[in-house]
Amino acid sequence: MKIIKRISSIVIVLVIILLLFRGSIYRKLINYKSVIIRKEYVVKSSKLVNCIELNSENKQNLNIDEIIKLALLITSQELNFTADKNYNDPNKLIISKTAHCVGYASFFSSTCNYIIKKNKLDTVWTAKPYKGEIYFLGVNVHKYLNSPFFKNHDFVIIENKLSGEILAVDPTINDYFYINFVTIKKSKIE
Repeated sequence: MKIIKRISSIVIVLVIILLLFRGSIYRKLINYKSVIIRKEYVVKSSKLVNCIELNSENKQNLNIDEIIKLALLITSQELNFTADKNYNDPNKLIISKTAHCVGYASFFSSTCNYIIKKNKLDTVWTAKPYKGEIYFLGVNVHKYLNSPFFKNHDFVIIENKLSGEILAVDPTINDYFYINFVTIKKSKIE
């Protein structure tokens, strides 16, 4: 009985550590490599504009980290993941409410750019969706997945146009695991 309590305690402590440090652990184990930039969309839908405005009400002079967190929150609230074929245009996704990783990335980047512009940071920061690959401990995981659905994965790079600073976000992973930032491998971006 004593050994069962001890094992249970160890398991509980390990689970708590994994939960608390999931972002750091994920960033150490998983890297993203950009392959090609995806089409960028401008927020035009009045429904999407209203959604962003409602969520950013009373929030002024946000810094880039706050903008990213707000855009991730809006994306997570508005979209549900589906493996089915779907729109990529966020102006349509706000109605369909379902997306795969391509839609998540385009929705997030458009929302993020809207908030960046609203906060008058568009001369400094920009968010762009990318088709990419995921590496686990340096190994491309897509080589081991047979489904065409898993041949790549989309994420977003937020770049400082002046300093070249790069922040990377995977809105799909954020929706499920609440991991805000991801690690990207240095690569030539097309």
